Amino acid sequence: MEYKLPQTILEKLLGIALSRGGNFAEIYIEHTVLNTIALEEDKIKEDSSGVIQGVGIRVIAGEKTGYAYSDDFSYENLEKAAKTAALIADSPKRDIGPVNVSKIQHEGPSYYLVRIPPDAVEVKKKSDLLWRANTTAKAYDLRIIQVMASFVDITKDLIIVNSDGLWAEDKQTICRLNVTALAEDKGIRQRGYYGGGGLVGFDFYTTFTPETVAREAARQAIMQLTAAEAPAGIQTVVLNHGWSGVLLHEAVGHGLEGDFIRKKTSFYTGKIGQKVASELCTVVDDATLAGKRGSIHIDDEGIPGQRKVLIEKGILKDYMYDRLNAGLMKHPLTGNGRRESFRHIPMPRMTNTFMIAGEDDPEDIIRSVQKGFYAKTLGGGQVDITSGNFVFQVSEGYLIEGGHITRPVRGATLIGNGPEVLTRVTMVGNDLEFDTGIGTCGKNGQSKPVGVGLPTVKISEMTVGGTAMQPWAVNLDGKVENYP
Repeated sequence: MEYKLPQTILEKLLGIALSRGGNFAEIYIEHTVLNTIALEEDKIKEDSSGVIQGVGIRVIAGEKTGYAYSDDFSYENLEKAAKTAALIADSPKRDIGPVNVSKIQHEGPSYYLVRIPPDAVEVKKKSDLLWRANTTAKAYDLRIIQVMASFVDITKDLIIVNSDGLWAEDKQTICRLNVTALAEDKGIRQRGYYGGGGLVGFDFYTTFTPETVAREAARQAIMQLTAAEAPAGIQTVVLNHGWSGVLLHEAVGHGLEGDFIRKKTSFYTGKIGQKVASELCTVVDDATLAGKRGSIHIDDEGIPGQRKVLIEKGILKDYMYDRLNAGLMKHPLTGNGRRESFRHIPMPRMTNTFMIAGEDDPEDIIRSVQKGFYAKTLGGGQVDITSGNFVFQVSEGYLIEGGHITRPVRGATLIGNGPEVLTRVTMVGNDLEFDTGIGTCGKNGQSKPVGVGLPTVKISEMTVGGTAMQPWAVNLDGKVENYP
């Protein structure tokens, strides 16, 4: 393929990148194919394919990073990029010659469950998924007035070489089916959303069918039509398993990323070995889960994906690092250096972040609450990394009365402080579940696919915003969205 540059050229470019005295140089080569097909108003509204390819060259000199990129693979442009990145170091120019690199191979089982590559599937088969979803959602209830569905697949080939002698390659395939249903009754409109995918092939949708996805989206929309306005106040809150792990990702996970730790802007700075959560809480970031949306053989610095215990039985154990912050803090690499594309520098990012299952029966958790709030599905959220304060929309919520889930409510938000919330966890279910493969994390203008997971969790006190309380805004350093 044309994006694969000769080893001699790459070794020469590394030498040029180090010619001004940088400590480390890296070349990141990307070739990505993106396919999108979308349905709306009973029509295929979009059918597009595109290719993104280019080369990013990075030089690290102490705390400083020089970065330049090119979508032109000619040697002249790549040499210019290497010289530009090298300028971050201020030593006189020197000729150090080519830097030798050698290839490494991913060892062990693959985390990518791609039997039928979606990029090789004809458009008609993909559009059939959308038509099936459209038909199913509309048949669910006459009050479903509009359906939007999309199928997206991305195939990304990576080559990463660096001045430590590393040459790593990977092929990452990820896809996602989304369905949004809009319901209307007596002038009230409500929306339901569902979808999923991951590092899987087109065959995934023989079991995770468009009918299943469409019915769930339609059910959510119809249920919200009869929901009452959510009451506001401090309540006992039970988080549903699965996608509710987005709250853990947002309110806790970002604060454990190495750049915030090094800059001392995170609540968790300097607290290794200290109790930061209930002893019922063990939090893990794991890039090695087969098929999950955040899994990786290698990160975007060529480091193997890893499983890391961040909080163990309430005690803070570790942070997540990219190369720059790990080097400055003298910490081993954790495989969390991630970037959106060749146009971006890597930074510490989560992969699949979740809480380990506990011993409580989920039904017992509900029975233990006489009056409270059940957050079945969360929407978007915001967090302030420094303080840990967060606000989350609740897409689907219910009252808990007398130990039973009762009336549906709408318009609820969860408001709180991540570190405080973890100390108020009083029961953890034995039903750990991961999200269906919809998470996209935004940080500093870059987006990356991630996975989240959670068992059913009881929190003794949390503020639920509703009709008498409006959500407030916070600075957004990290965000996960379940976008349509």
